[in-house]
Amino acid sequence: MQRRLSAGVRAGAGLTGAVLVFTTACSGGDGDGGGGVTVGGKAEAGTPQVTVSPGDGAAKARPDTGVTVTAAGGTIEQVTVTRKGKPVEGTLSPEKTAWKSRTLRPGSQYKVTAIAKSPQGKTTTVTSTFTTLRTTQPLAIADVTPSQGEKVGVGMPIMVTFNRAVEDKKAVERALRVKSTKPATGAWFWPSSTQVIFRTKNGEYWKPNQQVTFSAKLSGVRAGKRSYGVNDLARRFTIGDSHITTASTKTKRAVARRNGVKVKSWPISAGKGGRVVNGVDTYLTTSGVHLTMGKENPAIMTSEWMGVDPKDKKNGGYKEVIPWAVRISATGEYLHAMAATTWAQGRQNVSHGCLNSPPAAAKWFYNWSYRGDVVVITGSKRGLDWNNGWSYYEMSWNRWVAGGALDRAVTTA
Repeated sequence: MQRRLSAGVRAGAGLTGAVLVFTTACSGGDGDGGGGVTVGGKAEAGTPQVTVSPGDGAAKARPDTGVTVTAAGGTIEQVTVTRKGKPVEGTLSPEKTAWKSRTLRPGSQYKVTAIAKSPQGKTTTVTSTFTTLRTTQPLAIADVTPSQGEKVGVGMPIMVTFNRAVEDKKAVERALRVKSTKPATGAWFWPSSTQVIFRTKNGEYWKPNQQVTFSAKLSGVRAGKRSYGVNDLARRFTIGDSHITTASTKTKRAVARRNGVKVKSWPISAGKGGRVVNGVDTYLTTSGVHLTMGKENPAIMTSEWMGVDPKDKKNGGYKEVIPWAVRISATGEYLHAMAATTWAQGRQNVSHGCLNSPPAAAKWFYNWSYRGDVVVITGSKRGLDWNNGWSYYEMSWNRWVAGGALDRAVTTA
């Protein structure tokens, strides 16, 4: 296992007193993206030889290769790599003969100072200043959900959207990290070349009441031809209580549980069915694992989603202002208040697909729920598609893992 060494921090016992410099780098490298500079070992017997790459004066160093320092005839005592005075992370080998930095920001100047020490106590210091290659297609994160500091439900996915298509998904995925104070197993999935999504294993949601941190060390990562990441990003959010709500279109009741304990039950009226388009009954509520996606008070609901003018009453046109509405799919399913159908709630399904609820119950759910809460609906013959909103748990775990560039599950410990 390699030992991490922050730039500017000495390895091992470090040096005491003044550093005696036997040899320093003058100019080195080939002036572009390659080469290196090697000094020491010849000026005086027993002096360690140190190699730094990129070499001094390099003008087009590749950001993804970072900085490499090696020592022969001694061990590395200290490496400092800085950009605008700020240190760059690196890893020291167990033998303390090699040091490797992380990826570097494109189009930036870096300064390197490396010190090695021989068994006889003699030291060599090497310096290098170089500039990394500029990128004509910078890769950046355009959006991350959830928001910074947000309290979310136990089903909450992490959705990362990029500003451009990613060619090398493996390189980008390697730069992504998810850590939580309570361990979970999850995986990344690429629904497109511009978005990647992390979720936990099917049936194993986030453990409640904990912190989760997402980080993307993208700066310098080569995402494609002439495309490099330009910035890192970190996002921290909180998992709240476990809110699991179940609803049956057959019993016409909803039950909400907090941390496994039932806290409320109320009657509902689900989708009535009867409007079939391309073999799909669009008036049926979908059965499956939904996640709450957002809240609207009020929500403006119209028949335009099915191509019917709201004024065309003969063909089912409608426009309604609905209070206390919590969205659970992308196709317009909500759990919301509906005073006009309280006569049917618990008795008959009369909605266009939403879960009509008594106003008091809908208001309670609206105030109680977080984004990312789990709502499991059963009883309908219309299934929920895995990409209908945030319904990612509808995809099998094996298929989800295979949809990642690295085809692997990860732990957040």
